[in-house]
Amino acid sequence: MTVLSEAGSAPTHGGRRAIRRSPYPGWFFLPAALIYGVLFLAPTFASLYFSLTRWTLFNSTFIGLDNFAQFFREPFLVQGLVNTVLYAAITSGLKVVLGMLLALLLTSAIMGRGYLRSVVFFPVLVSTVGVGITFTVLMHPTQGMINETLALFGIKGPGWLVDPRLALFSVALVDVWKGVGLATVIYIAGIVAIPKDYYEAARIDGATRWQNFLYVTLPLSRPATATVIILSFIGGLRTFDLIWAMTRGGPGFASDTIASVIYKQYQAGFYGLSTAGNVVLFVLIGILVVPLTMFLNRKQGHE
Repeated sequence: MTVLSEAGSAPTHGGRRAIRRSPYPGWFFLPAALIYGVLFLAPTFASLYFSLTRWTLFNSTFIGLDNFAQFFREPFLVQGLVNTVLYAAITSGLKVVLGMLLALLLTSAIMGRGYLRSVVFFPVLVSTVGVGITFTVLMHPTQGMINETLALFGIKGPGWLVDPRLALFSVALVDVWKGVGLATVIYIAGIVAIPKDYYEAARIDGATRWQNFLYVTLPLSRPATATVIILSFIGGLRTFDLIWAMTRGGPGFASDTIASVIYKQYQAGFYGLSTAGNVVLFVLIGILVVPLTMFLNRKQGHE
């Protein structure tokens, strides 16, 4: 039975007042939605269209999926795709392991803990291009400080950036040196947030330090681990500036990633092919990162 409620209010059904939601608060989302549409959605759909064309600054010709077919026919483009996944896996894995170890050290009772935290985080603040140029000098095969130091101990240093087998891994190590500070800070926040009661209970049960880490610290810092993995993996898939500053994808195409290949295609005037590469990179990030995020969050919620 419908009854009238107080004056000016909505009718009630069965004694309960029906709530009318005003559209007014929704208008506050409009500026953000407009900016998001202009800066993200419009360029995204434009890229999807231009990846299907052969275009220049003044005209375009629709060619369907020819750009994508050519992309996967070119061996150096496929190598760039493989290098991208390999680079992302190496850098994210090392950042997780080293970030956790440094966080355990910097949350323990050691002297100068605050200073050491600043030192570890400092490389994150330095320009990526500056880091790349610096390590290019340090890793010079004959005059670099690293190989000269190894020579003092009778060790012949490798060609860090000129050996096709080592170039990609050398840049990956520099990436880890620069980015491990952020991973460490995230882990420090995760470890500090663990309630002390768990460690007290483990101590009463006679747990060793290794058991404390294995059964208390590691499981309860899973949110930090998920964050580090996702951020590092996405950063590795999108890497360009460090690769370009140190090797420009060389020697040959040994250290090329999708981003550097895209840039080279733009430089050569193959705009449609390079746009298709952008779409491939976008899809690759989605295919790899979305399931990874769902898996990490599912495991986290299960525990």
